[in-house]
Amino acid sequence: MGQLHLGKTKLSIELAKRINAQIVSADSMQIYKYMDIGSAKPTKDEMQNIKHYLLDFVEPNKRYSVANFCKDAKNAIKEILAKGKNVIIVGGTGLYIDSLVLGIEYEDIEIDYEYRKQLEEKAQKDGLDTLYNEAYRIDPEATSKISKNDKKRIIRILEIYHKTGKTKTQQNIESRKNQVEYDYKIFGINIERDILYDRINKRVDLMLENGLINEVENLVNRYKEFPTAMQGLGYKEVREYLDNKISKEDMIEKIKMETRRYAKRQLTWFRKNKEIVWLDGMEDINYNIDIILQNL
Repeated sequence: MGQLHLGKTKLSIELAKRINAQIVSADSMQIYKYMDIGSAKPTKDEMQNIKHYLLDFVEPNKRYSVANFCKDAKNAIKEILAKGKNVIIVGGTGLYIDSLVLGIEYEDIEIDYEYRKQLEEKAQKDGLDTLYNEAYRIDPEATSKISKNDKKRIIRILEIYHKTGKTKTQQNIESRKNQVEYDYKIFGINIERDILYDRINKRVDLMLENGLINEVENLVNRYKEFPTAMQGLGYKEVREYLDNKISKEDMIEKIKMETRRYAKRQLTWFRKNKEIVWLDGMEDINYNIDIILQNL
């Protein structure tokens, strides 16, 4: 359950108290140590003694794949169930959720950093359109589902084909062969777009007030490389600012814009799943908990 910046932490903790549950995080940024502010990781006080799994346990210079998440999440679920408790999965990383609850097994493809660098340079020199067109030629189905500005996903389509000789679409079809291990219900939090975007803008301002720039500086000083951690929203933009590539004002606006785009992609991703029970992000927590309990 859960979407970006819609009060999922409070809701999940209150629900956990009601149904004797513990929480497994399905957030691809909150897994990393020392990345607290930019990932909006719940604090110890916010957790209210509800045990959380898969938070704050991966070094930012380590690669952590969807396959790693699936294995760790399944172990956490077994541990929680063995205690006689219920499990709540909380987070908005679509690949994590799908791999776990829908039984989709994403192939763990090792990144070819030299090839990625070539693609990055090509995008810089010839424009991102060139890469988009190349990806479309290889895999029109997958490419047509993403924005022409979504460099990360365009590159991923090309990387998968380069490494495996299979398209991302082929890989997705082959990945859906596993039987689902659990009974589950999926809940999403919905909210009007204008209100969501306003909350995102305020959330970014608060992160900067709370020391996001210092957090990124400390990470850069501590580690030499970041395979995926520094690609996270907020982190890559602050890094550009620290490297004097953009001004502070541009950095702030870019974080807000990219976060709004990400929220839109998240909602699009989850709305494809017809099993989701949608909650109202403007409603009282107790109201939404009652809706959840009625649907369990």
